[in-house]
Amino acid sequence: MSSTNTSLGSMKPASRPPDAGYGGNVFRVLRPAQVQHPIVLASPHSGRDYPESFVAHSRLDGTALRRSEDCFVDEIFAPAVDLGVPLLLALFPRAYLDPNREPFEFDPTMFEGALPSYVNSRSPRVAAGLGTIPRVVASGEEIYARRLRFAEAVDRVDRCYYPYHAALRGLIDQTRAAFGYCILVDCHSMPSIGLPPEAAASGSLDMVLGDCFGSACHAAVTGAAEDVLTDLGYVVGRNAPYAGGYTTRHYGRPGDGVHALQIELNRSLYMDEVALARRSYLPTLATHMCQLVTRLAAVPADKLRPKAR
Repeated sequence: MSSTNTSLGSMKPASRPPDAGYGGNVFRVLRPAQVQHPIVLASPHSGRDYPESFVAHSRLDGTALRRSEDCFVDEIFAPAVDLGVPLLLALFPRAYLDPNREPFEFDPTMFEGALPSYVNSRSPRVAAGLGTIPRVVASGEEIYARRLRFAEAVDRVDRCYYPYHAALRGLIDQTRAAFGYCILVDCHSMPSIGLPPEAAASGSLDMVLGDCFGSACHAAVTGAAEDVLTDLGYVVGRNAPYAGGYTTRHYGRPGDGVHALQIELNRSLYMDEVALARRSYLPTLATHMCQLVTRLAAVPADKLRPKAR
């Protein structure tokens, strides 16, 4: 990464701001020696390379900024690469830019002046402060001590968002060309604190599978994932409280042979959510995610290939 980054452990043209934040790689692809299964893994929220200019303009300290990370999700899914599937990692942090959104979901209260008409400023995610450029971290604290210029936001989209999604689209297209179809697993974590009442009512949810209520992937994919995880002893929910974000909705096209499934892992399983530290169960969870990948790879191809038209 560029030396301007620090690790805390286009639709419209725009002029570049003087400090763009990133000058190097914004994503990384972990590739197997040989691709063996029609599966692509992606971790959009585990990045932790924080541009110094971003930290300097935030009203929060490094620990507070990290509350929005899917801490260690990259480590949990990395062993699955040895099974013969690629893993795409965003290196930029979610508090800086969220690639699991439309490219221009912006909160107008964050910016100097009016925003262009093509900006989506009315989505529920923007209303919650969690647009493409988030206004708040996961705990609800305001990130910025100043208003942003629109050119700064566009620069982040150009430098981070579009390259990440170009890489993801490339992996999906390569996989579909090789196997006739692709299963995309979008890998996330969820806080144990503050889960909604429906989660508490059914006991502690260990994992949530989101398939956009069946529209983003064949039922056999979600069913296989739920079966293997339940057999491993986890309490698994579907689509509540997380049905799938932009990535799941945008790329999940079962009729075209692309099946997208979002998985949320309860952070209390594998980390101390206050200290942001790994717990001893993390390697076991990583082994179980390998079993999940193996099970998804065994879903019959005739269910997942696009139908002849």
